[in-house]
Amino acid sequence: MGQKINPLGFRLGATQGHHSLWFAQPQDYSEGLQEDQKIRDCIKNYVQKNIRISSGIEGIACIEIQKRIDLIQVIIYMGFPKLLIEGRPRRIEELQRDVQKELNCVNRKLNIAVKRITNPYGHPNILAEFIAGQLKNRVSFRKAMKKAIELTEQAGTKGIQVQIAGRIDGKEIARVEWIREGRVPLQTIRAKIDYCSYTVGTIYGVLGIKIWIFVDEEE
Repeated sequence: MGQKINPLGFRLGATQGHHSLWFAQPQDYSEGLQEDQKIRDCIKNYVQKNIRISSGIEGIACIEIQKRIDLIQVIIYMGFPKLLIEGRPRRIEELQRDVQKELNCVNRKLNIAVKRITNPYGHPNILAEFIAGQLKNRVSFRKAMKKAIELTEQAGTKGIQVQIAGRIDGKEIARVEWIREGRVPLQTIRAKIDYCSYTVGTIYGVLGIKIWIFVDEEE
């Protein structure tokens, strides 16, 4: 079962929580879900267009959305928040205006906050962005995966598994390559495992990156 279900959904209520916290009637649920997707897409597009990042890493670990009747609270967890905050002091206000315009919300207030995570390379989304940047620069996939594992070990994790699928190195036949270091107990519910699925476009086609990181195990 550990190989056939999303590791985050598998552990909801045990070691994982929801990234969107709100309640809606059944007939309004789809509208709220689309609204969440618009918020996340707008934030990611703003970061890509307005922040010049030489390494190719945006540094967004996750986006948490909390909704009330008259308020939408958005918390952006970033590994490198200086990229968004420094340079132009009014970037957060500008981002809020863009999101409000996208949502066209008049009766609700929108508040966006940025929080820093302590170990950026211990989060799978940031690590996947690092690997994607390496693959775009035509670095060997084995070298990129080994470097990612080194960065994760420095963050103090207990295990990591990295998988890349597609036309790796431009080969005609698509294949799957993976590497594991340490323990990654996917079938243990009490094991806290972070997971992400990421796609990257290369000159040979689209590659899929999956990363599992074993953080800790609850007693």
